[in-house]
Amino acid sequence: MSKHDDPYCLRSRLSWRLLSLQAAILVALVAIVIAGLCASGFALAERDEDRVIDVVQRALTRDAQGGLALRPTAELQQLRNETPDLWFLVRDRQGRSLSEGTVPAEFAAIGNGLDQISQARLGWQMFEDDPRKPAARLKRVDTPAGNVQVITATQGRLTGAKALFMTSLAFLGIALPGLLLMGTATFIATPMIVQRAFRGLDTAADEARRIDIHQRGARLPVERIPLEVVPLVTAINDALARLDQGYARHKRFVADAAHELRTPIAILNTRLESLSPGPDKTRLLEDAARLATLAEQLLDIQRLDRCGHPFTRLNLVAVAQSVAADLAPLAIAAGYELALDAPATPIETIGDAAALERALTNLVQNAIQHGPRRGTIGIRVSSPASIEVTDEGAGIPADQREQVFEPFYRLTPLDRGAGLGLNMVREIVQLHGGHVSVADGPEGGACFRMTLPPVRKN
Repeated sequence: MSKHDDPYCLRSRLSWRLLSLQAAILVALVAIVIAGLCASGFALAERDEDRVIDVVQRALTRDAQGGLALRPTAELQQLRNETPDLWFLVRDRQGRSLSEGTVPAEFAAIGNGLDQISQARLGWQMFEDDPRKPAARLKRVDTPAGNVQVITATQGRLTGAKALFMTSLAFLGIALPGLLLMGTATFIATPMIVQRAFRGLDTAADEARRIDIHQRGARLPVERIPLEVVPLVTAINDALARLDQGYARHKRFVADAAHELRTPIAILNTRLESLSPGPDKTRLLEDAARLATLAEQLLDIQRLDRCGHPFTRLNLVAVAQSVAADLAPLAIAAGYELALDAPATPIETIGDAAALERALTNLVQNAIQHGPRRGTIGIRVSSPASIEVTDEGAGIPADQREQVFEPFYRLTPLDRGAGLGLNMVREIVQLHGGHVSVADGPEGGACFRMTLPPVRKN
């Protein structure tokens, strides 16, 4: 799986993508505004009247008749090249004047009306004149031709460097604060919006975590789920419905098979009883008894699962005594001693007595089948609510103690049995809310322990 397939945080990805989109939109808006202003020809141009006045001041001189003239200086020529709309008007105190470019009639007609003003900016009344008319700059300066008054208004040529500079200023002054504000709002609002939108998904995830094999009919809620995710939730619910149907068919098949096996097993036991005593008869009786127990356990699991756990209060000591009495002849015939260690006082739990008896029977039969045909098989009942079955066999390796409860698992390939007994023991115990485990026995064999919920004493 590539890193692009790894899980990602939707909130973070949405926030960054929204912020990138907002930044792109802001930059585009600034560019559009700048382009529009450039097209209009008045807002972004650099106003540099002081430079015009300085250049004219240094280039101004007198001609032979005493009139005003301009020396062809390099900076004057550069100013003319850079400023296609250049105009200025120069007047001395004697009323002589010099002009260049197209001087607006309004400024040309000023005459000597402002001779007493050293400097000023001449503007226009708002909403009454063409806003594209630039304001004029008036300044009285000393030149080689004497003290003169210079009036000019120029916007200059907007060069690439100036445009870039003005764009940067516009971005820093307009877009950047807006982007920071929008980014802050995005990183605060987006997680809140996503969290609220996905609140229904969190509920569906909690429901999904509680679904197990024993909880059929469960479905994920589609309320408060985003429309984009509804198809996924619906597909999961459809899959759960198909699984429920398959599980129900499987359960019916197993129950029917177990029920059908009871008659041939009973006939088999009858015929085995008619055989002559011997080791073969003993082993066959063990196998037939184990097969009958497995069939009954299958029926127990189906019954408990279908009837919703019809549990009652029961005494584990009585359960152990019943199993010991039933299996004592079988154990003795196989070469074992069967010992029961139970207190005189009852040890109670809530459950199904028949199912627990068959689970315990399976553990004892398992010890008979896999033991060394000698020694003692012990049944011990202890508080608060547990039953142990111990033997003096080879035991179970530590690395296989969890696997022996899996269906069809065998310690050795040539082991007799189908590998279902311990799995059904675990199923029955789990249906009672308990658990089963295996450890080393006190005499070196295996010790299977069923732990059940005790009855709470008031």
